[in-house]
Amino acid sequence: MSQNETEQMLQEFKSNGYIIPHPSLLKTPEQIEGIRESAKITTQILDLVEKEIKEGMTTAEVDKIVYDYTISRNAIPAPLNYMGFPKSVCLSINEVVCHGIPDNKTVLKSGDIVNVDVSTILNGYFSDASRMCMIGDVTPAAKALVETTKECLDIGTKQVKPFKSINEIGRAIEPFANQRGYTVVRDLGGHGVGLKFHEDPHIDHFAKRNKGVLMLPGMVFTIEPMINEGGYSVKVAKDNWTVTTRDGSLSAQWEYTIAVTKSGYEILAW
Repeated sequence: MSQNETEQMLQEFKSNGYIIPHPSLLKTPEQIEGIRESAKITTQILDLVEKEIKEGMTTAEVDKIVYDYTISRNAIPAPLNYMGFPKSVCLSINEVVCHGIPDNKTVLKSGDIVNVDVSTILNGYFSDASRMCMIGDVTPAAKALVETTKECLDIGTKQVKPFKSINEIGRAIEPFANQRGYTVVRDLGGHGVGLKFHEDPHIDHFAKRNKGVLMLPGMVFTIEPMINEGGYSVKVAKDNWTVTTRDGSLSAQWEYTIAVTKSGYEILAW
């Protein structure tokens, strides 16, 4: 497709109510390669934590694993000192939805489900991904929530395709989660990433009716559904970071960094 044909097609989408992303949000092949290298480290860190995390370990010990490995790869933990966040990784346990702060007092116990959210800066390029870890013997209900949330992530990812609305991601995730008896957090979502920690566009994981932002080749963003066992309402703790379910129910989250390609998508960090 020629440049003129592409511009004409984008104009038609715009006239039909779609939001066309600013050209600055479209990464060059060189930039995507830089993000890809950062993402390799993020994925390696998650592999390492998944192997090492265990009952009896403090969340501060998990944070040290992340910090030490990141520094050993000449990279920087993106969360560390970001807007005052004091640690290198977000660890969110049970009813904590996201942004849990590691400390020396919190000890992982059998039955916990833990979201490990890793973000890495390498040579100025950012990547971001998270996984759920199940500690010891978890209940069947907790395991089902963790597994369904991963399915939600994969279902949302399959919606990524150029010249398609980014809202298709949430339109696919929410009905699936609801069918399983869960709710989707609405106050938080995915985000653009790559040259900064958080960029446009915002990605909602619940169904929205409007046309929304059009996905185009070169866009890089996260998909990170937060799925609750109870209601979707959340609250922020006094530390201004830790987000929990308002009703105290369990929550789970998985996250990829995704690049939109000419034919579909590439998962960069997982």
